[in-house]
Amino acid sequence: MTATRYYALDGIRGLALLNMITYHAVWDLVYLFDINLQWYQSEGAYIWQQCICWTFIFLSGFCEPLGKKKLKRGIIIFSLGFLIVVTTLIALPQNRVRFGVLTLIGSCMLLMIPAEKVLQKCKPLHGLIFSITLFLLTKNVNQGYLGFANWNLLPLPDNWYHNFVSTYLGFPMPGFHSTDYFSLLPWVFLYTAGYFTHRFFAHYNLLSHLESSKVKTLEWFGRHSLGLYMIHQPLLYFLFAAVFAL
Repeated sequence: MTATRYYALDGIRGLALLNMITYHAVWDLVYLFDINLQWYQSEGAYIWQQCICWTFIFLSGFCEPLGKKKLKRGIIIFSLGFLIVVTTLIALPQNRVRFGVLTLIGSCMLLMIPAEKVLQKCKPLHGLIFSITLFLLTKNVNQGYLGFANWNLLPLPDNWYHNFVSTYLGFPMPGFHSTDYFSLLPWVFLYTAGYFTHRFFAHYNLLSHLESSKVKTLEWFGRHSLGLYMIHQPLLYFLFAAVFAL
């Protein structure tokens, strides 16, 4: 039996990918080619970046029940994240990536293999509410607090922030720097929010609304998002280098 293709998911992923490529293009201009764009440091630019990240992580969780060969897929995504770490350490040591978004998504995929048996016992709506609550409660753990945005509810012990393991979990060690940092906390809860949203859609027969094709160009980008993600930054860099050289 042919698996159902949810074209709307491809379209959303494609839109997020194009948004991300645009965001990274501006990042390259500011940080690699010294173009002064003060707006890029503003709250609006931060919200733009967060919307892109939230979409990718939530959508990855939503698609988790659809995937096959989950162990293989998780290992591939995690390994590509490690490849980005090595590449940036060699090519851009001042702008290196450690624990980036692919490392996070690969980790979530692998963790879901044993966790899904437990999560399946939870009702979709309850799981969704629980996931969102935990995501909001832990959003500021990287800064040393439980809380969200400007609401810091409870300071966390300093001795939780001490090594690479704690940094991977969400408690960055002193002096840690990464251009792209997505720790397990809080982002694993956004991933599970996507997972429970899929189960909610399935429970109420809403998935059929995602089957129709709307914007084929965006859907094409969405279907090829992983490959395009891996090559877009080198392509942007060489394009800008050529333009500025001329």
